[in-house]
Amino acid sequence: MPKVPALVELDEFTYEIRPEEVPGMRVPGRLFSNASLLEGVAGDPSLLQLANVATLPGIEQNALAMPDIHFGYGFPVGGVAAFDMAEGVVSPGGIGYDINCGVRLLRSRLSVDEVRPRIGELTERLYREVPSGVGSRGGRPLAPGEVDAVLAGGAAWAVEQGHGTPTDLAFQEEGGRLAGAVPSEVSETARKRGLRQLGTLGSGNHFLEVQVVDEIFFPEFASVLGLTPGQVVVMLHTGSRGLGHQVATDFIQRMDARLLAEGVQLVDRQLSCAPVSSDAGQHYLGGMAAAANFAWANRQMITAGVRRGFASTFGRSSEELGLEVVYDIAHNIAKVERHRSNGSTKPVLVHRKGATRAFPAGREEIPAPYRPYGQPVLIPGDMGTASYVLAGLPGSMERSFGSSCHGAGRRLSRHAAVRAFRFDEVTRRLAEKGIVVRSATREGVTEEAPGAYKDVEQVVRVAEGAGLSRRVARLLPLGVVKG
Repeated sequence: MPKVPALVELDEFTYEIRPEEVPGMRVPGRLFSNASLLEGVAGDPSLLQLANVATLPGIEQNALAMPDIHFGYGFPVGGVAAFDMAEGVVSPGGIGYDINCGVRLLRSRLSVDEVRPRIGELTERLYREVPSGVGSRGGRPLAPGEVDAVLAGGAAWAVEQGHGTPTDLAFQEEGGRLAGAVPSEVSETARKRGLRQLGTLGSGNHFLEVQVVDEIFFPEFASVLGLTPGQVVVMLHTGSRGLGHQVATDFIQRMDARLLAEGVQLVDRQLSCAPVSSDAGQHYLGGMAAAANFAWANRQMITAGVRRGFASTFGRSSEELGLEVVYDIAHNIAKVERHRSNGSTKPVLVHRKGATRAFPAGREEIPAPYRPYGQPVLIPGDMGTASYVLAGLPGSMERSFGSSCHGAGRRLSRHAAVRAFRFDEVTRRLAEKGIVVRSATREGVTEEAPGAYKDVEQVVRVAEGAGLSRRVARLLPLGVVKG
């Protein structure tokens, strides 16, 4: 294993890998972190991955990593990189296998006092309404002829089918549909994997969590978001399921074969890529956008399941319960955006892998009611600690191509977590905090034990200290559904 490159401290929240650290680096690698979080990163191969990203052609300014950085495929999770549209590349490893894995937050009119006595019943209802686990089935089955409409329409397709309202779409990144989708780029194998997975949660770090608003830090924006202390909200985290995984697999194999045929050698074969402007690059982007739309449709279908679960538990309609979308944010995605780089403003292809968009106030991409305050950024913790709502700051445009972190970030691998934690002990400690957990498997709990993750308070502190995003509200878990 090559030596992990050294970090140079630039300020309290910013560290840099100098280009001379790793042969072939075209730009520095920059990490947003602090002294506390760095203890868990020292010697970690994710830093070498960050340096390797900086070797890719056409990369702009810096290869970036967020405070939730951990080892991934090709790019580190928490990685951000922008590429010139003419000279740069697109790399599936810079997006990830779970294309458009993302987070959605729903608010309600219920208080914690109304929900806590029934949290066990509610969690069980949600578990039944939203299938979860590896290869989970039982969501809304698709006929083969419907798949193209989902891949092209995203969340709007689900709303047209009666699984939501047009208002839901107004508060999703890209309106729940990424332009440029080319359904024909999605293979038959990928389509078959998605036929019975729409409306399902999946496994790993995917979850459905009933939460209470614990503390407000930015009252003016929280009021616009409809968030108040003691209010019950729902956060869900999932992506494009087996369909998106297969799209990534298919294109990585195709790019690998192309690079081998051309005799191109990369510092890491997991950085397999193609020029943005090439046919291969454009084919991937069309397939990626289609898979991203499947993910938005999936989260919309899960939202419908959440509404059914609450309605059946409390005997009131979802309209009476006020179960409305606050925001839906994507990570694991690449998008063409205009950014200032090297003295000029131009379109670049921004890869975000385990990182989210965090545009500041005034950007037209932000829903109109939120535009004066900045884009909402949703940061899940682990199932035993807090999650956060943040708002994008101007510093994100100056320092990170409009990006922020996407969660607490793993401290231990899933295999290490299973070895380190016992199911009975994890569930007992959560129960002591009043948190109910329902999981498809025991491993679904031990893999995601709170001790397997970084301290979300420190991660959020870095995001705020680095000027990327600011705290709006803190949320605490009441009931958790895991795959």
